[in-house]
Amino acid sequence: MKSALLVIDIQKDYFPGGKMELKGSAEASLYAKQLLSRFRERNMQVVHVQHISNRPGASFFLPGTEGVCIHENVSPLDGETVIQKHFPNSFRDTALLEYLAKEGVTHLVISGMMTHMCVDATTRAAFDYGFECTVVSNACATKDLTFEGKLLPAEHVHTAFLAALNAVYARIIRAEDFVASTR
Repeated sequence: MKSALLVIDIQKDYFPGGKMELKGSAEASLYAKQLLSRFRERNMQVVHVQHISNRPGASFFLPGTEGVCIHENVSPLDGETVIQKHFPNSFRDTALLEYLAKEGVTHLVISGMMTHMCVDATTRAAFDYGFECTVVSNACATKDLTFEGKLLPAEHVHTAFLAALNAVYARIIRAEDFVASTR
């Protein structure tokens, strides 16, 4: 089984002062950084996914802005693959699937932002394409949502989406447990 790390949308607009601040983005990025270090130490595949908004009326991840940049905690190194996308699903209208197939990757370790949107959409698509998936829970972040006039705290949104992915679509694990299992 050949693994690759996906680092999805850990971009500046999701951090304090950004145009779409998430709860726990800084902490999640540091856990993603731990994963990056482990994959780099072992010379394993790393794929950074960067969302660039081209949707009319979009308010964040706008081309040419500072907020669209990948956060320095997880900056790509020279030679690491960066896939740019315009939709929540990292496979939609990108070269991600063909890149992973060319590299012989069969297992994806997934980190990133937002848990309820791009992480969820990408994980479900990856499963449908036949990949084994591991989502690293504390290397992901999301935001409060409202539905039918009710506030859903980010922690509940995060937990609910991970619970829905658990078992069928992905194995859910914490960064420290993943790192310990790869020693």
